[in-house]
Amino acid sequence: MVLDTVHQTIEEHHLLEPGDRLVAGVSGGPDSLCLLHLLLRLQEEFGLQLHAAHLNHQLRGEEAEADAVFVRQTAARWHVPLTVETTDVAALAAEHQMGLEEAARQARYAFLARVAGRVGATKIVVGHNADDQAETVLMHLLRGSGLAGLRGISPVLDIGGWRLGVGGWKLEVGSYLQPPTSCPRGIQPPISNLQPPTSNLQIIRPLLSVPRSAIEAYCQENRLRPRFDRSNLDTTFFRNRLRRQVLPALEEVAPGLSGRLRQLAELAAADYALLESVLDEKWRELLLEQCEGALILDLAKWRAAPLSLRRGALRRAVYHLRPHLRNLTFDHVESARRIAETGATGAASTLPGRLQLSVSYGRMIVGNQDFLPPPNWPALNSDDVVPLTIPGRTPLPGAPWQVEACLLPAGPEMCATAFNNQDAWRAFLDADVVGDTVVLRPRRPGERFQPLNMGGKSSSVANFMINCRIPAGWRDRLPILARPEHILWIAGRRLDHRARITAQTRQILRVSFLHSI
Repeated sequence: MVLDTVHQTIEEHHLLEPGDRLVAGVSGGPDSLCLLHLLLRLQEEFGLQLHAAHLNHQLRGEEAEADAVFVRQTAARWHVPLTVETTDVAALAAEHQMGLEEAARQARYAFLARVAGRVGATKIVVGHNADDQAETVLMHLLRGSGLAGLRGISPVLDIGGWRLGVGGWKLEVGSYLQPPTSCPRGIQPPISNLQPPTSNLQIIRPLLSVPRSAIEAYCQENRLRPRFDRSNLDTTFFRNRLRRQVLPALEEVAPGLSGRLRQLAELAAADYALLESVLDEKWRELLLEQCEGALILDLAKWRAAPLSLRRGALRRAVYHLRPHLRNLTFDHVESARRIAETGATGAASTLPGRLQLSVSYGRMIVGNQDFLPPPNWPALNSDDVVPLTIPGRTPLPGAPWQVEACLLPAGPEMCATAFNNQDAWRAFLDADVVGDTVVLRPRRPGERFQPLNMGGKSSSVANFMINCRIPAGWRDRLPILARPEHILWIAGRRLDHRARITAQTRQILRVSFLHSI
């Protein structure tokens, strides 16, 4: 009995709570009409507050108008409040360069979420059934999906953490990054402008274990006369071909296939949930930093993780940055994974959504293609030239750093302090060599200097920075202390041989980078 099956699904997945306020999507077809009828039967038991919603996609002319009239009449007869809207789905599909099926799906879910916002509902109820589940699993299987896609359609889906806007939904995150597993594989985030009103908005599917044949029988038994959508006969749509041609043919070869596909979805969902819980724990170790437009992961720990977790972490990073992305394929993930596993610093792999994976010193960065990871040291802009105040403090422009310069006597005790200095961002120089005209600036093309402890031999600044493993994007921003004639100190890295303290040094200049608090 359909009602018993729905009761079992509600209890197993905790779909309803007493007093729930629901928005039910009603197209007028068998699934949605059966769903609304069942909800009315459950209304008193759960104290439900129902609101129906119907969207005219403007794809079937007079038939679509007749559907809207039918839903209005049904809602009035059953005393269910109703919202009806019209959307030009064909125009949306053209504007966003997507298929009609995808545009219709996105428009429909945007509409339902908007209605939920108006009426204060916390749950959206839709009529996906057991046959839809089998079709979805097969569709994902044919498209080469992994475990995530084999889960099929979820009976309950939390969407309150999504924020909608033009171009897709953005996934809100908590204290640490959560995977976008709540993004339904067959339902992409809507393209309309709206803001879900609550933090606990859900989509629920009470009919997910009910076969289509049982729904049609239910409609006959209860004298329901649903509308028929002729577009369901159009096999130019991929899902319709699966439903009317592929699945029936496969059922002839393997009777009961649809049921086994639904079992596969249940098994995959449980296994995926376990894998995600393991990845949740590992993610806390892997994530070093979350920046605007990028995630920075610990490369060594990522490389040491099992293969499944390495793939999962890559997908999680991509979907965090692009939660509405649809075209992340196995080949994309594998190409990026191989680069991250074997690539040297500077290696990179292109990802969809104008993202890329890049390998840095001990770090793996997944971010926008133009992302430049922030340094944890003082940085100049590429065209800065900052005169150093001696003695005194000089602020770095646009950075929370100051440079303190002090003149000190060159006695034995001070010389010992200089020789034992362990602070990379503090230098002790011969004040007479430094002179009065000294600046902080970035490097210059083709520039050379004489690194300390190389006996006065020179090296190109470019090669020195590469050997020091300074990321390429920041080599033009590392502060250099220089006089007009030559470099004195590549800050944080190496003193110039000519600026070193010797037995002839009469006065010491101590230069320190201080973080402004």
